[in-house]
Amino acid sequence: MSAVRARLSGERWHLSHGPIDLIVAATGDPRACEMAHECCWTRFLPILETLVAELPLLRAPLDSCGVLPEARGPVAARMVVACAPFANQYITPMAAVAGAVADELIGCFSDPAICRASINNGGDIALMLLGDARYTVGVAADDVDVAEQFVIHARDPIRGVATSGWRGRSLSLGIADRVTVVARSAAIADAAATMIANAVNVEHPAIIRKPAHCLQDDSDLGGLLATVAVPRLPGEVVSAALDEGQDFAEALLRSGIIGAAVLHLQGATRLVQWSPEVSGTPALLRPPRRASSTCLSAP
Repeated sequence: MSAVRARLSGERWHLSHGPIDLIVAATGDPRACEMAHECCWTRFLPILETLVAELPLLRAPLDSCGVLPEARGPVAARMVVACAPFANQYITPMAAVAGAVADELIGCFSDPAICRASINNGGDIALMLLGDARYTVGVAADDVDVAEQFVIHARDPIRGVATSGWRGRSLSLGIADRVTVVARSAAIADAAATMIANAVNVEHPAIIRKPAHCLQDDSDLGGLLATVAVPRLPGEVVSAALDEGQDFAEALLRSGIIGAAVLHLQGATRLVQWSPEVSGTPALLRPPRRASSTCLSAP
């Protein structure tokens, strides 16, 4: 299947090639935006073929001793680096593939005549923001009617948003409905969202799990048990699972790997972000009006 693109409204393009499906948006000088979109398309064309050539490396778990494999392609290299902080657990570079693709392409929009650009790769988003530009991340959930918002400003050190969970397009070892993370890059946010979603977990006989390779022949999770179904759980079980995920997310926050995270499971939510009341810790995001639901990305 060949790569295809289609122009959308509002200086946006839809780029697609196999499993990669992007919405690319830019705001600024029309000529600069047009040139950047052409650059993005040109750089997009070889990405899938280059990744496929390195699949054996990218589907292999990282060495817990910290020895990173040498990736040839730029997207693969981004994937490896983004997953490196989690090498003491089971993780393969594939955990960051969507975010790494977005990060690679957002570099085409570095012209100062462009004030804002985004690459949305199935909900994993890379950002370029200059001056007074900002990007809104909507907070919503299936079982909550009211949407909340974070606002990422150009001055904030956040350029990536990613969401993961057992209901998503990738397999998960945890039971989170959704975990949304913001970080300094989309690849890092992607890897972190995957690992936090895995950490939102608890043993319960009603949860259905199956070996990942039985669900997807080519899964990088191999024989690990992936979540298939999570029925309605008792409140104390939901709370225990969220406690596990929150503890892990807070450790990532303290280490500077992420800027914030929202964890959602069966109507319950945990918000993890810097407290502006703590001296010396920046408030990377403006808190939502109510922390009552999980994050979904929106321009």
